[in-house]
Amino acid sequence: MEQQIKITRTSNSGLQHIDFDNIPLGTVFTDHMFVCDYQNGNWQNPRIEPLQMIPTHPAAMALHYGQAIFEGMKATVGQDKTPLLFRPEENAKRFNHSAVRMGMPTVPETLFVEAVKQIVGVEHNWIPPQDGSALYLRPFMYADEPFIGMRAATSYKFIVICSPAGPFFTKKIRLYAETEFIRAADGGTGEAKAAGNYAAAILPTEKAKAKGYDQVLWLDANEHKYVQEVGTMNIFFKVSGKFITPSTSGSILKGITRDSVITLLKDKGFEVEERPITIDEVIQFSKEGKLEEAFGTGTAVAIAMVEAIGYKDEVITLPTDNPVSQDMKTTLDDIKTQKQEDKHGWIIPVDVEEKVG
Repeated sequence: MEQQIKITRTSNSGLQHIDFDNIPLGTVFTDHMFVCDYQNGNWQNPRIEPLQMIPTHPAAMALHYGQAIFEGMKATVGQDKTPLLFRPEENAKRFNHSAVRMGMPTVPETLFVEAVKQIVGVEHNWIPPQDGSALYLRPFMYADEPFIGMRAATSYKFIVICSPAGPFFTKKIRLYAETEFIRAADGGTGEAKAAGNYAAAILPTEKAKAKGYDQVLWLDANEHKYVQEVGTMNIFFKVSGKFITPSTSGSILKGITRDSVITLLKDKGFEVEERPITIDEVIQFSKEGKLEEAFGTGTAVAIAMVEAIGYKDEVITLPTDNPVSQDMKTTLDDIKTQKQEDKHGWIIPVDVEEKVG
């Protein structure tokens, strides 16, 4: 798809009202959004325009049949103040993987990457300069065709919105291993970033929070014993000097931060084993003193160190020292801000867009 992205700038920026030292999570949005329409079998009219409400018919199929997917990304600034993206092509690939699973049209990877590059180029002044902060990007697609009937929609919107964000989970987190509810099953939509996956997680997450935990540690759907992932993260365990992380089967999201951390751990000489791991194994490792660290990985959190895991009537308490987890967090943050060399070609610089289109 070779189309020029038209840029229409707002005449009333909200940037002057933002305190980057105190950013409310998920409620502040930038001035503009990227929008593209899928009609008659083609993506058309890609544009960046002032952020505004989206007219939606009450019969829009996403509202009734759930055809909605999304990605999560972050933009940072380098040492020379150039805006930077982290592995955007991988987000494009995963977005399309989700689209295929949900019976939706794929977005050309070049269009996806160009969309996020150009919206960041327009909104570069919204990237917080503080350590650990970033401009969070939310590309998403939903079925907007007005139709009541069970079939794939014929029209969709692909949109990218942006929200400045401070560090997520500045403290260690507590996880609750869920034994009643499930996140996903093999053959389901677990590998897709489908909106419905997260809707189904809300109730058990609220129940976990009521028990004093931060997020759910999901177990498998069949036996409720194999560790899968955390609510918004993949999970790693350091056991006797090596790392174990659940293999990404048909029910576990293929995390881009997860993949990056596996590469970085191997760079630093650690063995990484991707395999099924049971909650009973985790408990036994803890009792034997072999469970040395645990952390979650995800775009929003980067690295979130785990303090404790609740399972039925037991609580697994993790060691207070987390040297490798902290090193991974620092390394990722430093690569994303060009404080460390990007040996793997993950960082993509963004041209700043100053002209009115």
